[in-house]
Amino acid sequence: MQYLIIIISAIFVNNVVLSQFLGICPFFGVSKKISTAFGMSLAIVLVMGLATLVTYLIQYNVLINTWFGEKIDITFMQTIVFILVIAALVQMVEIILKKINPTLYQALGIFLPLITTNCAVLGAALIVVQKQFGFASNPDGMLNLVESVVYSMSLAVGFGIAIILFAGMREQMELNNVPKSLRGTPIAFITAGLLALAFMGFQGIV
Repeated sequence: MQYLIIIISAIFVNNVVLSQFLGICPFFGVSKKISTAFGMSLAIVLVMGLATLVTYLIQYNVLINTWFGEKIDITFMQTIVFILVIAALVQMVEIILKKINPTLYQALGIFLPLITTNCAVLGAALIVVQKQFGFASNPDGMLNLVESVVYSMSLAVGFGIAIILFAGMREQMELNNVPKSLRGTPIAFITAGLLALAFMGFQGIV
């Protein structure tokens, strides 16, 4: 039940794009077609899950740890360390995607390397270490780590659901008779706002 609450909360109630407004750049940039939106979603799930796992271990084994008999706290380096980890993971995903699916790699274009600076990925890593799931009930932190990865991957799935829904709407709007003054970016912003309002209806669930 605890994991179900975490998943529902991350996907719907605290949707990383529509509720927390993180990762807006790729949300608008890669949502013109469902196929590219789906590819970006898979990349975000992979990067966000791995990033949370690695950054969590670094947070509690390097930045906060006991060295030479003295407890040290160098969490002031948290942001730069997390960005470096995310950058390395994005490079790995980019190389793999280029080999496996060159068409999708070309379609994602500049937005794939921009995952490095995607505030949704960095935000998820920072939120996870701040929430400290299960830490009070399990000082060893293993449950904490599992819950953290589940939460971050649920955030990524929430990102994927939002961007795929938005891409479907944008594809449909291309077929409709939209007033000339609203075509393109204006109607996209209006649609995103309405989608965010719709997701606000989940606020009472958890």
